[in-house]
Formats: sequence, C-alpha cells, structure tokens
Amino acid sequence: MTVLLQDGKIYVGTSRNPDDTNNKPEYLDLRYGNRHGLVTGATGTGKTVTLQVLAEGFSDAGVPVFCADIKGDLAGISQMGVEKDFLLKRAQQIGLDPYGFEQFPVIFWDIYGEKGHRVRTTIAEMGPLLLARLMNASEAQEGVLNIAFKIADQGGLALLDLKDLQALLNYMAENAEEISAQFGLVSKASVGSLQRALLVLEQQGAAHFFGEPALKISDMMRVTNDGRGAISVLAAEKLMMNPRLYATFLLWLLSELFEDLPEVGDLDKPKLVFFFDEAHLLFNDAPPVLIQRVEQVVRLIRSKGVGVYFVTQNPMDVPETVLAQLGNRVQHALRAYTPREQRAVKTAAETFRPNPAFDCATAITALGTGEALVSMLEEKGVPSIVERTLIRPPASRLGPITDEERQRVMQVSPVANQYDVDEDRESAYEILLARAAKNAPAQPKPEAEPPAAGGNDNAANRWTLPGFGDKPEKEEQEPRPRSGYQRETVVEAAMKSVARSVASSVGRALVRGILGSLKR
Repeated sequence: MTVLLQDGKIYVGTSRNPDDTNNKPEYLDLRYGNRHGLVTGATGTGKTVTLQVLAEGFSDAGVPVFCADIKGDLAGISQMGVEKDFLLKRAQQIGLDPYGFEQFPVIFWDIYGEKGHRVRTTIAEMGPLLLARLMNASEAQEGVLNIAFKIADQGGLALLDLKDLQALLNYMAENAEEISAQFGLVSKASVGSLQRALLVLEQQGAAHFFGEPALKISDMMRVTNDGRGAISVLAAEKLMMNPRLYATFLLWLLSELFEDLPEVGDLDKPKLVFFFDEAHLLFNDAPPVLIQRVEQVVRLIRSKGVGVYFVTQNPMDVPETVLAQLGNRVQHALRAYTPREQRAVKTAAETFRPNPAFDCATAITALGTGEALVSMLEEKGVPSIVERTLIRPPASRLGPITDEERQRVMQVSPVANQYDVDEDRESAYEILLARAAKNAPAQPKPEAEPPAAGGNDNAANRWTLPGFGDKPEKEEQEPRPRSGYQRETVVEAAMKSVARSVASSVGRALVRGILGSLKR
C-alpha cells in the first residue's frame, strides 16, 4: 500500500471497530479534495501528524500544498523518514506493508526571512478591509483608510510599505479640511489613531511583511519535474507572537487565490490545498463583515480548484456558516472537563453521519493519540459513515530539522534569491516627500526681516490631489503654521505657562473681590 493509491484516493488510515471486524482503510477522494475539510482535537492528540499525512498524500498526487509550521515540527516533511518503534508498530496495526520512507519537495517561507524565503505583499494589495482588521481599527478609522486608498488611486501614489501609508496619513491630516469636503469627514483624531496603530505594527515586525518584491501566487503552486506538488511551509513560530498578523496574512493569501485564479469547476484533483492551522485566530473578535468575507471565499473558492482545510482545537472555533462548507472531517480526541468542552463534544458528534457500532460523543473523549473519527466525502459528495480510525504513520520525518538541513533545502529551492533582497522603488513616500520639499517656503536667515503678511508665494503652487483643484490657500493676516512642522520652543512654552498661571491668579482674585462685594 502506498501513500497515494492508483484509484485517486489518499490513504488516511484504517478504521478500527470495537469488535475488530470489518476494519477497512479510510481514504480522501481527490475528486472531493476541493470541498474543504476540518481537522480538530485537543493539544497532543495528533493533529499535526494528520496534517503531515494529508500534505504527503496531496503532494504525491501532484497537488501543491500550503501550510503553516506553528511549532517547528512540521519542517520534518522535507526530510526522509526514520524508523522508530512506535511508527513501525502503527504500520503493523493497520496493515501498512511495506511501510517505506521518503522526503517531499518543500519550499520554506518566512515573513521575517530567518527560516525561509521572504514573504511580502504591498499595502495596496492588502486593501483597506484587511488592513483595518490588522490595525484593530474602529468603523470611523476604517472609513479614513478607505479614503486614503481612494486618494492614492486618484493621485497615482503607490502604497507599498508602511512608510508610504504613514506619509499619506500625514498629508491627509494637513489637508483634512479639503479632503473632508470631497470625501466626507476626516478627523485628525482618527488619522492620529491610525498613525499610532502603524507604529505598533512596525514594532511588532509588520514592516517585514509589507514591501517588494511581493509574493507571486504561482510560486506557491509549483509542481516538480517528477509530478509531485511542492509543499510550501510557512515558518510561523515567531509570527505566532503576533497572532493578528498571522491570521490577517493567511486571510490575505486566501483572498489573493480567490481573486487571481480562474474558474475551473470540479476537477479530478485540486489545484492547491491550503491548510489554515490555529484557525480560531482568524475568527477571534472578527467583525461580521470579515466573517462574511471568509464565508464567501470558502464557499466560492472551491470552483477555483482550491481546497481549504481548517486545523484547530475545537470545532466551535469555526462559525457555523463556515463549518457547513467543510465536507472532509478528522476529529481527534476532545476533553470534556468544562461545560464549554462538553458542548464542543456534543457539537462535534452531531456533525458526523452516525455509525450504529458506537456512540460518537463517547468515542471522542476516549480516542488515543493518533486516533480519530474520520468521515470523508464519497460518491456524489455524500459524507461517509463516521469511523474510528488509526491514522497512518507519515513517510517523512516526524519532528523538527536542523538549521543546516533547512539551509540545504533553501539553497536548492526554485525561488532561491528571488525574494530575499528588498526593493524600494519610488512610491507614495518619495513622491509626497519630494513635493513637500519643493513647496516648502525657504527658511529665513537669522538677520532677515519676517515675511510680510499674506506673502506666501508658494501657496499657489501647493500640490493637491486630482479632484480638489489647485487653489491657493486663503490670505491671512499672519502666516498659518503647518500642523506637525512648527513647534514652540522650551522658552516659549515656559512663558506661556507663567502667563497662564498669572492670569489664573488674577482671575481668582477678581472673582473673590466681586463675590465679597455682593455679600456686603
């Protein structure tokens, strides 16, 4: 028995009935691989091994795979498996003979560029909706972001990295009155909140994610010369320190696949399989519009030939509207110590097509490590009767790899040196900086007289975006300071403080005198 059988089905494991009769192998039919799936179970029950087994099967079938390596132990899929007693014992239990080992074609990716090739996208490609999610923006702040993207489109300003968006927000704050008249209220408070959120993102490492060269989706859909699908493994150990960035990145990737790939209908096998590990991070505190977006993508991306498999601890982590789209199910053990866990067990049991041989709810709490309840789509897309299944041992290595082994894999990667060097072409930051320098009034010499009132000759040349009109600023009796550019000195601040203090003291004395006269 091989990883991939000749009839186009991935061997997942062998069912084990209580009476040890009618045991049969369990398969995932490639024809329904794009009908999505769910792998759930408590920590330490074998979810990662199940993910590895499925990824091996899809790769052998010529299907590219994308998955995230949360704990660093999925990287072993790039190396030849090693004989271990418990693996050989499992192979014997399920009748896997011969049980061979192999390594699989892997491309390592890493947002930070430390354990894989750099993964980047641009601010423009991320879009205002996902960016607002990443920044935890309010409704008003999301509206400001939408206006920012509109201004960038009208003004021909490329938004590539964080400094581009920062420069554009600065411009919006300085020209809030004109922009509000054109697009609606843009308050400086909302702009300031977004600027602070950008600073937080930068401190969390998001600057590594935004920029160029941006990731090409085609590089995650490669097939080797011998017909196996490349397995893209995202190093996510460090990324998980910022779970919102992790979830937003994977949702962006899923959205890019949805928008870029053509409609293909039902195929003999998927064009790509996408594993979303720690899927609960995607839905935690997500606004309704985002959940609707996820539901839409999951529902429609099937016709693009992409299968999405959510991996999480609890089936209740996934909204019902999304859960209903997941046809292939692998349920590892759940614990039922708390009321919420008891509800989760009941929910998981009710989602399966029942098997009269055993009670699902009881079995879920009694499953051992590497054992799961399995129900896959069969003929005409009908779910199979749930079976208590021993998951097959993987053919590749279990566990992490060394830094030297990782470097060897990266050196022979088909994308080596393609994404590892930063590019910084002219974009919004450079354009706005150059125009500000061009239109800034010349600094007066120390001995020079102050400029005459209303004598700002550069006002007429101030750059405005298309649609605002290139109108000069209104003449004023005193030159108006530009917000953020002119600050009072320490001496001036001290003098103002003293003046306020004196004025306050005089005011209190006057009030006391007036009140005293009223009492007489």
